[in-house]
Amino acid sequence: MQSMCIMRHMKLQSVIQALEQIAPLDYAEEWDNVGLLIHPLRSRNVKKILLTIDLTEAVADEAITSKTDLIMTYHPILFNPISRLDSSHAYDRTVMKLIQQNMAVYSPHTALDAVMGGVNDWLADGVGEGDVSVLHPIKNSDAGQGRLVKLNRPVHLKTLTQRIKKYIGLKTVRIARAENETAIHTVALCAGAGAGAFDGVQADCYLTGEMSHHHILAATQRGANVILCEHTNTERGYLPVFSKILRKALGNEVDIFVSELDSDPIKFN
Repeated sequence: MQSMCIMRHMKLQSVIQALEQIAPLDYAEEWDNVGLLIHPLRSRNVKKILLTIDLTEAVADEAITSKTDLIMTYHPILFNPISRLDSSHAYDRTVMKLIQQNMAVYSPHTALDAVMGGVNDWLADGVGEGDVSVLHPIKNSDAGQGRLVKLNRPVHLKTLTQRIKKYIGLKTVRIARAENETAIHTVALCAGAGAGAFDGVQADCYLTGEMSHHHILAATQRGANVILCEHTNTERGYLPVFSKILRKALGNEVDIFVSELDSDPIKFN
């Protein structure tokens, strides 16, 4: 008996609909650029999806080598207006390669931050047990930017720092201590660069990827501690979680992989 080969795939539009159901694009910030950023010239089915935080040239080459059909990049590769594409520049070359390969590129970015069960909720899980609320709710939804965790048990900064380092998988973080250090009852957090989400929010500790010197100084003078993990370290650990969510939504029709070459550009020596 001759064996039959069953091709597994989904239409691109069906995958996009699933992505938009997981993280509705209406939840994204107004300044953001989300959704299907590169729509292939030729129609294609999706058999393989690659997940990444940053779509660098190395990640693009990884996707091409592995015959990926759709790249889900958390940070949008097309953000600022482009007036020309020059193959001598890595960024431009990356975009050109993807178009040449007829590859689809999708970004959910701040929509995935805001949605319940998204990036910020994943980050909140690493703080400790407590009540979690949204810092800036989106009208008529349970979603929004940033989270505030009211811990069931207050902790010292050292304990909280060790907890976060273990959760994210870091050996080193940056810390700014409050002028008068006391036990931490509340943690305000936002993945990436969270200073804007902390406006008007009082907490014992602020957790994010990066903040400016002046934002850090203002926080410590208000009596708050600051824990900085570097921008993408507060986001990348969510990709395996998102992979499971997406796999549940798509079933067994599509293979989903997390990039092996995506990493934070900042290293500590």
